[in-house]
Amino acid sequence: MALFKDDQIENVVQKILEELKNKSVSTEINPQTNNRQTMEFSDITEYSLFEKTFIKNPIDQEYLSRLKSLTPARIALGRTGPRYLTVPWLRFKADHASAMDAVFSDVSKDFLDQMGLFTIKTVVRDKDEYLTRPDLGKILSEEAKEEIRKHCTLKPQVQIIIVDGLSTKAIEANIPDFLPALLEGLKAHDLEVGVPFFIKFGRVPVMDDVNEVIQADVLVELVGERPGLGTATSMSAYLCWRPKKGTVESDRTVVSNIHESGMPPVEAGAHVASLVKKIYDKKGSGINVNI
Repeated sequence: MALFKDDQIENVVQKILEELKNKSVSTEINPQTNNRQTMEFSDITEYSLFEKTFIKNPIDQEYLSRLKSLTPARIALGRTGPRYLTVPWLRFKADHASAMDAVFSDVSKDFLDQMGLFTIKTVVRDKDEYLTRPDLGKILSEEAKEEIRKHCTLKPQVQIIIVDGLSTKAIEANIPDFLPALLEGLKAHDLEVGVPFFIKFGRVPVMDDVNEVIQADVLVELVGERPGLGTATSMSAYLCWRPKKGTVESDRTVVSNIHESGMPPVEAGAHVASLVKKIYDKKGSGINVNI
């Protein structure tokens, strides 16, 4: 039996990928007509999870459409025997790949420069250590603390930090709209804001270490959420009154699901600004105050 050499296999794979890049084609059942149809698309993710159904001859198509409009959950996918149809299966694989990319990629330097954010990092050495040692993502390096002292105003009323978390895509997708809305809202509330900056390889409690240095009254942390198969671009905003080492999670106020299909980033920025004002006035956050 003849065996292919590595370079021959690589050439074949490359040709297939080039063909797929130009056009993807799949044959499915049209649920309206019960006929096979050829679906052509350049991007398997181009259809909305809130809209498309794949069930053959549904009893009530209108009901299914209403149900789909309420959730991005994978329902009404149809089947061929015990298996998924091709298009929803490929979409599942594509969304899973997107989630993996969000975890393993880095926020680009060009993006950070464009947003005017200087960068520090935790004691984590690389992505592998970040994923396997979440405890290290809570601790700033000594170099990072020096950078904060060098670039930031100490003891501001409000300090904003941006943290990659588990979705770098969430940061790049939401910060351009969210951050200006937040800053404008805080300005309208007459609150002094320190210099925002970015933390690489950070977890939510890194805000405690940051505030041991900067000593802000309210600290706002914008962090990429763990990506799912519904979206890989969801961001959370954690707010805390004078966080410090030993702060527990119930002391933090959180606004989650900030993304295009959740709470839009511009709206979320204005909302978070109003919460910061309430936290500042009441001098407490989390379950300690009713806001």
